[in-house]
Amino acid sequence: MFGSWPQRGTQVLLLVFIGIGLSGCGYNNVPRLDEQAKAAWSEVLNQYKRRADLVPNLVETVKGFAAQEKSVLTEVTQARASASQMKIPDDILTNPQAFQQFQANQAQLTGALGRLLVTVEKYPDLKSNQNFLALQSQLEGTENRIAVARRDYIAAVQAYNTELRTIPGRWWAALLYPDAKVKETFTITAAEQETPKVKF
Repeated sequence: MFGSWPQRGTQVLLLVFIGIGLSGCGYNNVPRLDEQAKAAWSEVLNQYKRRADLVPNLVETVKGFAAQEKSVLTEVTQARASASQMKIPDDILTNPQAFQQFQANQAQLTGALGRLLVTVEKYPDLKSNQNFLALQSQLEGTENRIAVARRDYIAAVQAYNTELRTIPGRWWAALLYPDAKVKETFTITAAEQETPKVKF
């Protein structure tokens, strides 16, 4: 079938060489990097959920001390609802409109929480309340976790997108993974880029 022993040995060596060459040439990079980006995205969602779960307790604690700040409390509650109730499509990472909507909803909640915490400054009793201090600390910790999760996601997407756009990853994607698409990443809105105005 393979011919004589020396010829068979040469064919076996050729197959081993081809196998080693393929295993080291990066044809698995596209799915590996895709899975890393998806895992990083899951952590982003996990941290945003953690923040959304803290909001009702924070609102209730503030309400007990500052019921007259109804508009701020309502704004936070509505922003949380928008962020939490958004139906996240399966293709959000490759769907620019859905990704931007998700990002806008989260930014709206971030802004509302910021306004709530500024409002709290008017209430010394609230600022010294142990429940509020614990919730504020958890919220600050969660915001830091969100920043880290977003950073990790951005790095994972950068590696994945670079693999899809450079050779040999581009060739492997075209040949073996034709459904692979560039993923979306977080951006900063023009409003977030403005320097805050400080008044004394």
